[in-house]
Amino acid sequence: MLIDFFYTLRSAKLPVSVKEYLTLLEALKAGVIGPSVNDFYYLSRTTLVKDEAHYDKFDRAFGAYFKGVELLTDFGKEIPLEWLRKVLENELTPEQKAAIEKMGWDELMETLKKRLEEQQGRHEGGSKWIGTGGTSPFGHGGYNPQGVRIGGPGKNRSAVKVWDQRAYADYDDTKELGTRNIKVALRRLRRFAREGSELELDLDDTIHSTAANAGLLDIKMVPERHNKVKVLLLMDVGGTMDEHIHRVEELFSAARSEFKHLEFYYFHNCVYDFMWKNNRRRYTEKSATWDIIRKYNKDWRLIFVGDATMSPYEILQPGGSVEYNNEEPGAEWLQRLTHAFPKFAWINPEPQGVWQYRQSIAIVQQLVSQRMFPLTLQGLEGAMRLLSK
Repeated sequence: MLIDFFYTLRSAKLPVSVKEYLTLLEALKAGVIGPSVNDFYYLSRTTLVKDEAHYDKFDRAFGAYFKGVELLTDFGKEIPLEWLRKVLENELTPEQKAAIEKMGWDELMETLKKRLEEQQGRHEGGSKWIGTGGTSPFGHGGYNPQGVRIGGPGKNRSAVKVWDQRAYADYDDTKELGTRNIKVALRRLRRFAREGSELELDLDDTIHSTAANAGLLDIKMVPERHNKVKVLLLMDVGGTMDEHIHRVEELFSAARSEFKHLEFYYFHNCVYDFMWKNNRRRYTEKSATWDIIRKYNKDWRLIFVGDATMSPYEILQPGGSVEYNNEEPGAEWLQRLTHAFPKFAWINPEPQGVWQYRQSIAIVQQLVSQRMFPLTLQGLEGAMRLLSK
């Protein structure tokens, strides 16, 4: 039954061999794992994937093959998994959705604390308790204009807090450039990357000029073909950015090939007091944002890559991060970074036509002094022109 799974991985351009596939079958025959989809995921990834750079491709291929099979994730002992078992899914009309009241930040946090103290059992399809499939602001699988997602996948992009330890994958910096536009953008990056003084001999022009000058030596110099530009690349990863993985990987690959002095870090939704370089170890290997600001001087060009699509609380509110209780709002850190690196730009992969409908994008645009550009040929050209001044 796993032959199709093997071919699905191969179709996703994963370098999976028959030998590794047979190793997986031997492990299953030996009873290494029990009848658990979650255990099978980790076993198959361990036996079939040789390089962490392919984890994201594997995750997408695994999800496509086992579509509809929900992986169980134990995100905490405080809330029983039984409370979050999804059976019912209501379809609400636009009128019913509009009638649901949205809680403010303080009320939402206080109400969640109260629910955790009072709730005794599982609820489904309701509007008050932590559960699934209803209109309660707490749980997953339902609808609420502003809530705390607890377990389960996101659906409506309306959660202001996520109670779940999520695993993100690093962007693949070896991604082949597939579209014509990105290849053209690569030439823009190359032009931007090459700066230098006239230190290199142009041999062909020197010979031609000397011959034309009756044999008298006429030396010709050209700008040295080396990369002096220093780029600090900060990339949003996970959540809504999953929709843009392919294009961001193309951009990341282009940047890695063109900029000799390139440093990169990851963040999620908004920058806070720490970032990371490896998504698999982001909880244990953090880089303090203050240390990053101190490490690189004003000569570095700062480029943010993110869709800026999030709850406004994540930018403006202490504790507003969907993942942890940040002491200072993201807006403070954005201002510190843009002040530390005067030459900066924000590249947004979200279509520019929807920017006006996203409150968070408008806020970020204001914080970065309207230096936000779409991830298009024209947008990249404008960003490179700005950064090269």
